[in-house]
Amino acid sequence: MILSHNIKKRENGQAMVEFAIVVPVLLMLVLGIIQFGILFNHYLTVTDAVRAGARQAAVSRTLADPAGSAEARVRSAASGSLSDAGDPAALVVTVMSTFAQGSDVTVKATYPYSINLLGVVVKSGRLTSETTERVE
Repeated sequence: MILSHNIKKRENGQAMVEFAIVVPVLLMLVLGIIQFGILFNHYLTVTDAVRAGARQAAVSRTLADPAGSAEARVRSAASGSLSDAGDPAALVVTVMSTFAQGSDVTVKATYPYSINLLGVVVKSGRLTSETTERVE
């Protein structure tokens, strides 16, 4: 009977040790999920902004600067979400077309990203989205 009492006494800190081992792993997992969510939000923002810019370029062939108009549309569409994240000027926009009626216009945008886990950059690169529309 004395033996069983001593074994029980030695197991008192077991839950605390298991908690201390599991918490860092769980914290890294949760922070990774949050970072991925932010990255996915930025990708959706860039994709939507490129779509809006391509539509603007498709209908503005008669303007003096249709490429500039499309780029301005991409920047204004992306400004809300990307300005919260960092530098909206880091958005690189490219508009390629002859702007002749019936030709294609391609709008491409890239934006830098980095996945940070507790101050350590795990992955970095550029988000890229491209849309092509026919000039009206």
